[in-house]
Amino acid sequence: MDDLAERSGVTRGDATPPASARRRIVIIGAGFGGLSAARRLARIAADIIVIDRRNHHLFQPLLYQVATAALSPADIAAPIRGILSRQRNTVVILGTVTGIDVAGRSVLLGDRRVPYDQLVIATGARESYFGHDDWSAVTSGLKSIEDATAMRHRILVAFERAEDSEDEAEQRRLLTFVIIGGGPTGSSWPAPWQSWQRRRSPATFAISTRLPHASCWSRPVLGCYRAFRRIYPRRQPERCRGWAWRYGSASQ
Repeated sequence: MDDLAERSGVTRGDATPPASARRRIVIIGAGFGGLSAARRLARIAADIIVIDRRNHHLFQPLLYQVATAALSPADIAAPIRGILSRQRNTVVILGTVTGIDVAGRSVLLGDRRVPYDQLVIATGARESYFGHDDWSAVTSGLKSIEDATAMRHRILVAFERAEDSEDEAEQRRLLTFVIIGGGPTGSSWPAPWQSWQRRRSPATFAISTRLPHASCWSRPVLGCYRAFRRIYPRRQPERCRGWAWRYGSASQ
């Protein structure tokens, strides 16, 4: 991040150059990367413009807890303007970036142009469907509050329909959940799911104590980490009733 300040040709400190001499650093995205960049540039003698299509920063690692009704959306989101309110050199723009005019050194927000001297693109990542983009039509990702609340709705509706059904096969179908991927998010599901199932649903769904079943398709669990860091997540779902790990590829 200090390299960014050096490349922009500005220095740290409180000295304020003339308005015509101040450089403009535009940051697209207010996720972890975008906010980290903005904070590190707080004392730079330049104008920082943060652009995001949402007015809040989302703590994505806890989205699964919103999906399982353990947390409310407000618990994992905070206003971007509030987070950066103490940075005198920073402004926040709510808008969707439609393009970048590289030659004209401008970010396009529809008909609006936001000029820049330095540009930071921190727009985050999208869901991966392992080469099967058609899966998006029958499932939901977990990258936004809307995704989490939609998933929570589907889970609760499944319990409602299973509770109302007298067909055990239909009940089992409704209460069977499949998670593809054993990364940080996929391996975090068992604990809050079991907590929700035991502490919350038995009070309202009698069927929850009998039939829920979940499978997680994964290659090595937390394969992006060293082996010793995979032990606890690997054991955690094995201790949860109704969970089963399926190792290998789920792309077939």
